[in-house]
Amino acid sequence: MTTKTANQNILIVDDDTVFRSSLKAFLENHNYKVCEAGSVKEAVRNELTAFSAIVCDSKLPGGSGVNLIKMSWGTPVVITCAQASLRSAVETMKEGAADYLPKPYDFDELLSILHELTAHGQRETGIEMLGHCPDILSVSSQIDKVAPTNTNVLISGESGTGKELVARKIHLLSGRAERQMISLNCAAIPDTLIESELFGHEKGAFSGATNDRVGLVEAADKSTLFLDEIGELPMSAQARLLRVLQEGEVRRIGSIETRRVDVRLIASTHRNLQALVNEGAFREDLYYRLNVVQLGLPPLRERGGDALLLAEHFLANAAERHGKTKLRFNDAARERIRSYNWPGNIRELENAVQRAVILCDRKTIGAELLAVETEPATKLPDLDIDQGATSLEDYFVRFVQEHEDQMTETELAEKLGISRKALWQKRQKLGIPREKGRSR
Repeated sequence: MTTKTANQNILIVDDDTVFRSSLKAFLENHNYKVCEAGSVKEAVRNELTAFSAIVCDSKLPGGSGVNLIKMSWGTPVVITCAQASLRSAVETMKEGAADYLPKPYDFDELLSILHELTAHGQRETGIEMLGHCPDILSVSSQIDKVAPTNTNVLISGESGTGKELVARKIHLLSGRAERQMISLNCAAIPDTLIESELFGHEKGAFSGATNDRVGLVEAADKSTLFLDEIGELPMSAQARLLRVLQEGEVRRIGSIETRRVDVRLIASTHRNLQALVNEGAFREDLYYRLNVVQLGLPPLRERGGDALLLAEHFLANAAERHGKTKLRFNDAARERIRSYNWPGNIRELENAVQRAVILCDRKTIGAELLAVETEPATKLPDLDIDQGATSLEDYFVRFVQEHEDQMTETELAEKLGISRKALWQKRQKLGIPREKGRSR
């Protein structure tokens, strides 16, 4: 696979021209290609997805630099701030910033952050699906089988479960890995702009079309196009996309000419596409084209001990990046990670760990730095509890052992107020696996 060490594009967005020029010269001396902008308006004139990373000041003429995070559609954004505070750091990281640097900062510190962010692409052939739960092991096995083919893939799962990571792994294990995967979050683009973004347009095709524009479908020729949240794609764009998949050709808006393209499509959604088809909100023919192979990712709350495994992984990466390699979670933090429901899934966990590393000024990270609150305990069945059962776990073991001969796993889970997967995970944790042939 071709490396990109000396060919990484960085966008600097800062209204201080002297500072900007100085930083540009510094990064170019370290083999980065650099573009500049003095405002958000100037920045969005560029193809933001073409950059390996964006370094953006939080205070800019005409709008906050934090707004660029959502506009960058997956390109990592490092936010810098002259009036930094713990509150602004937390809020910025919650918005999805890749990192946060108070001004004035050491250029070498920024260089280290950029190296970590841009080197990510070079390491991606070694992407590992961290986790030991059965669903993740099954997904990993399916990825290995489907990746070398040209089959379209649909990835389903809640927001933050790692759908883009799966798409990247499929791409990098395919015969298209020499070319960059092109990504677009369909939910992040207004309906009025998404067709131009995907399929391109000719000069004069509509008001504001002052130049020809290559769409992302054309940019993905001989490569992979990843469409995140494809359930949000407007019906008119769905029709154009279907033509690409059926005929292998694309036509720009305002053009009569078609262009041949060889694109592998990987799509993801947190929605039930079959239900959308039934409602008339998604084309049935496109759904069948997409749903050749479907990979379902479980939410983090159903992955048992994987949450702590992932948290340790994120801690190691963030601690190294910020020069805090001896940083560890204390027992309270580890328990919080295990017990919290993580409604935002892996993305929420990663952001929480990164925040904690940035804000921690001690040798260990406490539960309070994770900035998450545990939910109330699950309500157990309204049954008599023997006084010998001194904890919820004792009660769980006693209840399961007393009723597993009369109940199916589904019925046990319903009585305990948990999912069937959560019941399986509890069994493994507490050493009471169900005997084979009795799982029903």
